[in-house]
Amino acid sequence: MSGPAPGPEAPAARFVLVRPRQPENLGAAARALANFGFSDWALVGAGTHDFARARRVAVHAEALLDRAAVAPSLEDAVAGCTLLVGTTSRRVRGRRPLTPAEVGRVAAAEGGRGRVAIVFGDERDGLSAEDLRRCDEVSTIPTAGPQPSLNLAQAVAVYAHALAAAAAVQPLEPPRREGATDDELRRMEDALRQALRRCGFLAGPERHAVRDLVASLRRARLSRDEVRLWTAALSRLASPRD
Repeated sequence: MSGPAPGPEAPAARFVLVRPRQPENLGAAARALANFGFSDWALVGAGTHDFARARRVAVHAEALLDRAAVAPSLEDAVAGCTLLVGTTSRRVRGRRPLTPAEVGRVAAAEGGRGRVAIVFGDERDGLSAEDLRRCDEVSTIPTAGPQPSLNLAQAVAVYAHALAAAAAVQPLEPPRREGATDDELRRMEDALRQALRRCGFLAGPERHAVRDLVASLRRARLSRDEVRLWTAALSRLASPRD
């Protein structure tokens, strides 16, 4: 079966598999990524290390399987990415899920800003609520009938195809201001937390205040320079005064 072949303008994307359990899914996911020309992928807290079984499924993609980055946490896996898209078959209250086609268009439009991370959960439970909160967008594959979720490797193939197809029909925009990475945004969040504690806004438990404030800044799609300025200003506000 063939699909659109991503050329040199394919979106910069990292496929992140969180706690995958079945080695066959790793092999099939590697093959699907190779089918559409993607090679940047990472595993978080892998529930299996049986790469021998995975290799039997990774037909002509064994080299890609061997190059999978293994990260200790989701934060480490998405370091350097400017947009995080969490995939789920569940409804997430207050958030409209993007379709895979929409994710493809968003990734293509991201252009020169940076790399998009497409995040998948494990075969049994999917992404946790906390993992989904960490993501800037959520996405669901439209399905019908009593079986709402796809096999993990199938889901990887759907999104890889969607990103490749979007790149094939949507020319990338000229590079814009370089987007802030997830780790830079987390440093800004820490600076905001310290500033709010110092001024007394966070006198008790944090609850959702910092998360909700940072969410509005993430939606603004700040550049690296803008985030650095925010972080410097907030750090100054949090510093002790003479």
